[in-house]
Amino acid sequence: MDTLARKLGLKTNPQIFFWSAGLTILLLVLFLIFQDWVGDAFGSGREWIVTNLGWFFILGVTVWLVFLIWVAISRYGRLRLGDDDDKPAYSNLSWFAMLFAGGIGTVLMFWGVAEPISHFSNPPFEGVQPYSAEAAEDAMSISLYHLSLHTWAIFTLPGLAFGYFIYRYKLPMRVSSVFYPVLKERIHGRIGKTIDVVAVLGTVFGLAVSLGLGTSQINAGLSELIGLPDSVWAKVIIITTLTIVATSSIVVGLEKGVKRLSNINILVAVGLMIFVLIFSDTVFLLRQLIESLGTYASDVVPLAFWNDAMAEFTKDGGWGWQGGWTVFYWAWTVTWAPFMGVFLARISRGRTIRQFVIGVLVAPSLFTLVWFVIFGWSAMEIDGIGGDGGPISEAVAESVPLAMFEFFDNFPLTTLISGIAVVVVALFFATSSDSASLVVDMLCSGDAEAGPIRQRAFWGLTEGAVAATLIVVGGEAGLSALQEVITVVGLPIFILVTLMIPTLFIGLRHEKHKVTPMTHQHFVQMYSDQLNGNGNGSDTGEASGGGDESVSAPKSGAAPSASTTPPSETATPTANPETRSDTS
Repeated sequence: MDTLARKLGLKTNPQIFFWSAGLTILLLVLFLIFQDWVGDAFGSGREWIVTNLGWFFILGVTVWLVFLIWVAISRYGRLRLGDDDDKPAYSNLSWFAMLFAGGIGTVLMFWGVAEPISHFSNPPFEGVQPYSAEAAEDAMSISLYHLSLHTWAIFTLPGLAFGYFIYRYKLPMRVSSVFYPVLKERIHGRIGKTIDVVAVLGTVFGLAVSLGLGTSQINAGLSELIGLPDSVWAKVIIITTLTIVATSSIVVGLEKGVKRLSNINILVAVGLMIFVLIFSDTVFLLRQLIESLGTYASDVVPLAFWNDAMAEFTKDGGWGWQGGWTVFYWAWTVTWAPFMGVFLARISRGRTIRQFVIGVLVAPSLFTLVWFVIFGWSAMEIDGIGGDGGPISEAVAESVPLAMFEFFDNFPLTTLISGIAVVVVALFFATSSDSASLVVDMLCSGDAEAGPIRQRAFWGLTEGAVAATLIVVGGEAGLSALQEVITVVGLPIFILVTLMIPTLFIGLRHEKHKVTPMTHQHFVQMYSDQLNGNGNGSDTGEASGGGDESVSAPKSGAAPSASTTPPSETATPTANPETRSDTS
């Protein structure tokens, strides 16, 4: 494999790259040749996972969230993601903007109207009447449960693990590095490479499902605007076109332009939200913004442990609702965990664990709250709270991707706004694919720097090919077929992320001697200095001059501590002979 990598001019770990690429291509061939068999296999697999392991997904994400909160408020929250004298590379404002760009654009566009309306018209709780005020309140709480704190916990945990082990232990930019406290040097052997291959496969298929959902929404929008048939082959053409655009941007070196376009796209999405706020019942939405925050705060704990355990006795469909919503969400979101983990770690180097966890959990969750209140409550009010439903509910029942465009039919400049929405989703598709190609390449190479263009272009084309294949295999089943695939693919990634908790705990315990519990006096002094402008913005204790409160660390250039840093041959990603095939 090393020889082949050199001949192809690749700068990657050959074993991880070729096994990941080979297995992906093999799966694509099997999917296309044995479509019925593959569909049945994924359907059966999903049914078994949902029935027997749904509780594991629901409990698992809640445990992750609790663990993250504990780490943030504990003494370990003052450790930095990087050397102890590192400073954040980005201002808070830029950092928060990048958090939004990284993970929620396409998701909010797809589900902002569709999910609240789905729960509004089909309440999951016994005794709640469809389209009632109670159904509307429950719909909002459930939507926020699915897409705020818990979703961002799924991104925050791997981001924290990556940032901690890669930047403090100087390990390669790979998922296996997170398991160094347990595996030690075996992260460079077969076990480590197996972990990395599983992570790459899960990431590629998770991204493909997201691209498939985005394509469905683009197709629905074009169907409304220009009459393009809402069909499998129309979706394949859309995926192919956008994949070529995204890959071309890599080949001709337009990545900076694409990133700039991504930032503009975010502003356009925010503009859509403001447009809806202005032309809806503005006062009602502002009231709901406050009330929904309180309702979510009171409902999130019961929802976090709700397993619908009595469904087999009280519902005709049994436990199916949780499988189609919560378990699907967690399985789908966790396949983004390696991608988002790398992204969050790269933009957060130099921040303390406390700053990282609070920032990544809270800022995007607050934006999600605002988005869902404006789009979700507007849609439910238009559909008729206390009535019998309306056109938006009918559209969601017919096709979930139609929801946003049926919603825009109730506003002025309908054609223009719908057209802008299609462009926003398409650009989120292209920019996500472009970024994902870079991250998947890093997961293979272990290098934090971009690899050769041919490697990233390969992964860009592969993601598009997988998305198109899933659309073809799913056929007219559409969303349900994608749910089946992602639930099965998400299970091994979910297990890997769960195991990051003990490895992180072990790693943090090794640095226990560096941090002492924060006293009330130190706490008051530290934040008083920050408010008065006397501190450096850190919360390590150094800003307050807290003596034994500060985190001690080797000076720049000094030998790293044996308790936190692996042997010298793994000191940097490029120094490890296994991470590059053509060092010269």
